[in-house]
Amino acid sequence: MAGKALTGSGDIRIGTRGSRLALVQAEIVRRLLVSAHGLDDRQIEIVPITTRGDRELGRPLHEIGGKGLFCGEIETQLTNGNIDMAVHSLKDMPAVQPDGLVVACIPCRGDPRDALISERHRNIRAIPSGTRVGTSSTRRRAQLLHLNSSLEICGFRGNVETRLRKLAEGQAEATMLAVEGLCRSGLADARMHPVPVSDMLPSPAQAAICVETRMDDFRATAMLAPLNDKDSHAACSAERAFLKELDGDCTTPIGALAVISGNKVALEGELLDPEGTLRVRDLIEGSVDQPQDLGRYLADRVQTEFCRRAGG
Repeated sequence: MAGKALTGSGDIRIGTRGSRLALVQAEIVRRLLVSAHGLDDRQIEIVPITTRGDRELGRPLHEIGGKGLFCGEIETQLTNGNIDMAVHSLKDMPAVQPDGLVVACIPCRGDPRDALISERHRNIRAIPSGTRVGTSSTRRRAQLLHLNSSLEICGFRGNVETRLRKLAEGQAEATMLAVEGLCRSGLADARMHPVPVSDMLPSPAQAAICVETRMDDFRATAMLAPLNDKDSHAACSAERAFLKELDGDCTTPIGALAVISGNKVALEGELLDPEGTLRVRDLIEGSVDQPQDLGRYLADRVQTEFCRRAGG
């Protein structure tokens, strides 16, 4: 382990959002560090940080700056040296990072699927026309409308608990959440119905945690190296390269999922228009050693076909 010795409480400071799910994910990283290096829990402090994305819940993300609003304040604290590491949901990370920061590891990924949350409806393809479904995700909105253009989609923002509360209050008959987020939060119950990826491809890097550090902090980088899961890293690299090449942000409906088998990766990606009337979905396979090249190649193929069908 490079750098100064660990001597007492709070030697390592992990920054994270303050939501229930974010704190659980930071605790996962703390446990992995403790196990990998024989540390005491007290040597690792979890520092909750409120982000603009958490404060401004009244408007859709694309109106106030996009996914990076969940990372900006945390990355500022990291750059300033007030924390040593930052734990994020990788799907919330912009495709381009700030100068001087780097994703040092991606631990083993969880279940990447979306889930339909409803007491009345169990099958995404069998929801009756006119049903009110709550989601503020442009991807999920487009995918739902592609499956059934007669659904009524209403805005649902907030953390997992907030969206489940809105559902219980009757603001909608169903909502969409990530399977792994529900499981990590301890909120999975009989209302959760996982959606096959054949119906809805997830957001690129959904269910993956990443740990960000300063590029010149060799001590932190060395500590995090054993936590990296090679297959999860390769899969997410392919998916995020697909996203980046399409210049995707929270206003662009994009889904992607890479599956690793031995030394091969199968990457499936899709691009939709906001109303779900046009969807292009494609699959590519290649070497696990070149995941970003696969992502870029598939994005170019999908975008070319999308433009052709759109007449542009």
